Amino acid sequence: MTESASPRVSQPRIMVLGVQPGHPPFRIVEIDGEVVGEAKTVTDVLQAAAAFGIRVHDLDDPDVVRWVGGDKFKWTLH
Repeated sequence: MTESASPRVSQPRIMVLGVQPGHPPFRIVEIDGEVVGEAKTVTDVLQAAAAFGIRVHDLDDPDVVRWVGGDKFKWTLH
């Protein structure tokens, strides 16, 4: 009997969703699948992670942080 291999897709603990309209624009941050707040800068993302005991050494590591709708440099709608 053969087993079908299922590729494991990692789910990072931190998700930073796309830019939302506001003054200033912001991004919603989820940790472990739960909305924990809004981020207006990368620093806000790091502070949210620290509040949950998560140390982020590399913001570009997709196993740690998933950036939806733009990378860590995308903080405006344009």
